[in-house]
Amino acid sequence: MSLTIKKEGILTTVQDLGRVSYRRFGVNPGGVMDRAAVRLINALLANDENAAVLEVHFPAGEIRFDRDASFALGGADFGPTLNGEPISNWRMVFAAKDSLLRFPSKTSGERTYLAVRGGFDVPEWLKSKSTNLGAAYGGFEGRRLRSGDVVGVCEPPDEIDVLRSSISPSLIPHYGRFPTVRVVRGGDFERLTASSQNVFRRENFVISKDSNRMGFRLRGEPLQQDRPEEMISSAVTFGTIQLLPDGQLIALMADQQTAGGYPRIAQVIERDLPLLAQLGPNDKVAFHEVDLSHAEELATEFERDITILRVGVQLQMAPSKV
Repeated sequence: MSLTIKKEGILTTVQDLGRVSYRRFGVNPGGVMDRAAVRLINALLANDENAAVLEVHFPAGEIRFDRDASFALGGADFGPTLNGEPISNWRMVFAAKDSLLRFPSKTSGERTYLAVRGGFDVPEWLKSKSTNLGAAYGGFEGRRLRSGDVVGVCEPPDEIDVLRSSISPSLIPHYGRFPTVRVVRGGDFERLTASSQNVFRRENFVISKDSNRMGFRLRGEPLQQDRPEEMISSAVTFGTIQLLPDGQLIALMADQQTAGGYPRIAQVIERDLPLLAQLGPNDKVAFHEVDLSHAEELATEFERDITILRVGVQLQMAPSKV
């Protein structure tokens, strides 16, 4: 079972939830930018939550299903069509053999995700199917997908009813071009002057065009430190916000380095990482500080909701498989 890239897009890669437990060797986790979207659509398809998906940027390509398949889209809305007919994100869709999936127009967001029932069948590298473009390993030959590439799809263990399955709007992240993203205070927040702390809390920041999967550079009023000094490099992760020498900020994203020597001002909470991940150049973001216990409550709430979704999908499986 497979699908074929009929027309390549600007950047389409195979990704999963990332490559964990290898930071000590200098290998960053990578993986999808919008983890919530991928977990939701994989749950909708009764896939393992770490099943590989395609991360698609706009302008997007065209994809042909070489056999009958069930699939779902999540994340950004690129106006998807199947054989010329509009389809929706966050809903299970059936594609007959030779069906053509297109993404003709961007309505919102920067990255859409295609999950296929069973997940994509590519070799693992360090226990992950994610593409590491910098290392040229993982995913499909360590590179973005091009016209003519044929990507394997794992055979699903059973069939499910595709007609009744969709994701409740209450579970879908509230994407926008100017979100307020919640953060917890970083270990180096107190290095900022009092006035710069207020700027961080109250002002808006613009996503620079010099942003990518490694990090989003943020333009705004420069922030100042009380006592600028050299720092020993320390651990960073997806969503760490660092202060650069020029007073501007960078928010580390999925392909972040494993350690950094710039002050760690704040950490975007897990629940709001999708809002940041779907931003693009010239979009804006504001930050709102919350305490760690609130961040944990929100994370626990999402885990509960996704568990309920998985149970609901199992209950809607075809009667012969219940």
